[in-house]
Amino acid sequence: WPRVLPTGRGAANERGLDFYSRLIDGLLERGIEPWVTLYHWDLPQALQDKGGWCERATVDAFCEYTDLVTRRYGDRVRQWITHNEPWCTAFLGHHEGTHAPGIKSWRAALQACHHVLLSHGRAVPVIRANVPQARVGISLSLHPLVPASDSAADRAALRRFDGLRNRWFLDPVHGRGYPEDTWRLCGADAPVVVPGDLEHIAAPLDFLGVNYYFPEAIADAPGHGALATRVVTRPGVERTDLGWEVWPEGLGTLLERLQREYAPRELCITENGSSYDDTATTADGLVADPRRRAYLQRHLEALREVMHRGINVSGYFAWTLMDNFEWAEGYTRRFGLVHVDFATQARRLKESGAWYRDFLTME
Repeated sequence: WPRVLPTGRGAANERGLDFYSRLIDGLLERGIEPWVTLYHWDLPQALQDKGGWCERATVDAFCEYTDLVTRRYGDRVRQWITHNEPWCTAFLGHHEGTHAPGIKSWRAALQACHHVLLSHGRAVPVIRANVPQARVGISLSLHPLVPASDSAADRAALRRFDGLRNRWFLDPVHGRGYPEDTWRLCGADAPVVVPGDLEHIAAPLDFLGVNYYFPEAIADAPGHGALATRVVTRPGVERTDLGWEVWPEGLGTLLERLQREYAPRELCITENGSSYDDTATTADGLVADPRRRAYLQRHLEALREVMHRGINVSGYFAWTLMDNFEWAEGYTRRFGLVHVDFATQARRLKESGAWYRDFLTME
């Protein structure tokens, strides 16, 4: 968005549009179908200066941006994702303050979240009008949840936590509105919802994007925020170098729940990956990352099992191709299948990348 509309609205930056046009052409020339995500947390600063996602006008700006991009690239791009992980936009950016814009306000987070979801819903018909053959979805960061103990208090806490972590997004996108139990917990901080908003948010989708990384264990925590819950660290479990629990079976648990409770037209794994601090080199010059390779392999095996049980999963994207800027973690965390020397930009394939390449080309 900032590259093609630096001020958020109005005059387009042709150099920015040309950059993405060349990228799309390069993918197509190599036999790779582009899947375009319109928003991955990069709000133009000029819009943030006017209140950002807390302001309803940003919804209009997003629709104008969507119209520009889909008109320009719709002749070559069929697969469109409106937003990536709106939970992160709203709650990491406006409640916890660990992501931009660094706000720490429960009320702001809830209002920003509603506006993000509304912009998604209003963008869907814009995409379809400009790209008649479009397939449209949204990517949600979703987690299988387990209670920290078998106590009734922790089980009730899990239900409260699930209301905001998962159902707050899944329910309105699937036409159910915001979950009533979670709405009550929001109290006076609940977002302003204008008549017609929920109908927009429930615009029919072709697929639901699922970003899966780890489960969360939930404990009752009286006085700890509106939900009175907290995430606890389970001892003795396998973790990545970022501290995220490794639970491949949780992918199947999550997908089965989505199919059972929401019956989306299609499910697509739009992110799944792991961060490890890779330093060693193999004899043939690859960066040795056996744990990442095992992570990929185990999660793909779990995906295969759940698909054999009848869950309709149409695709899988490994996160991610190259080591990159990992938001609040900067350049200290590496998710890539390709190692990047950030000082020189030199790139070397990792063992996981070689394995994934071979996996993709298996007959």
